[in-house]
Amino acid sequence: MAGPVPLDTSDPTRLGDWELLARLGTGGQGQVYLGRPVAPGPGPSRVAVKLLHTQLLGDANARERFVRELALLQRVAGFCTAQMLAADMAGDRPYIVSEYVPGPSLRALVQEEGPRTGADLDRLAISSVTALSAIHRANVVHRDLKPQNVLLGPDGPRVIDFGIARAFDAGTTLTSQVVGTPAYMAPEQFAGRAGPATDLFAWAATLLFAATARDPFAGGPPPAVMYKICLLYPSPRPR
Repeated sequence: MAGPVPLDTSDPTRLGDWELLARLGTGGQGQVYLGRPVAPGPGPSRVAVKLLHTQLLGDANARERFVRELALLQRVAGFCTAQMLAADMAGDRPYIVSEYVPGPSLRALVQEEGPRTGADLDRLAISSVTALSAIHRANVVHRDLKPQNVLLGPDGPRVIDFGIARAFDAGTTLTSQVVGTPAYMAPEQFAGRAGPATDLFAWAATLLFAATARDPFAGGPPPAVMYKICLLYPSPRPR
């Protein structure tokens, strides 16, 4: 199963009080590294460090989203995500330090071991929807829940990557530009509307992937995926 990979020659080796050891992954907003404190102390010996992409440093909107991600992480209960430990938003290279969850993503696990079944699937469903409920109780809507953003840690699943998450007031629906991963977006999300119900749709689609090893609405360009989500049923499990 894929894990940390060696640093590239272009990667930094230290950010503030943190030494970077390896790459953990990358996304649209930043690169995530495995790190450790330069001066060992009572805190964790391994952390995850998310560094804003170099090409986004001059983008005021990208910096604003990064700051918003930090604020939302501080609102969410630590048991349901990778808990935020430290951050630097004022430096030349903004970064967020969070708890390192030593486990694969749901997508990586299913791709390597196959669909989840029986009690394993039941535990995944109950624990992940409990985490999602806690996120919503903090008045946060994730907007990009998918198998890649569920880490399977030793103590259960953690929902990660709040890069496009938003705060919301109870009983309201967010209206914004269309964001998310098409195969896991609810119909109303294609119109720029998002709320707890859209996260619940994505959770159900994520569980379908876990049970079948298939993206429920994948296949074709985004307009084709949107058509399937709005008008058709999920792709059946192959016999």
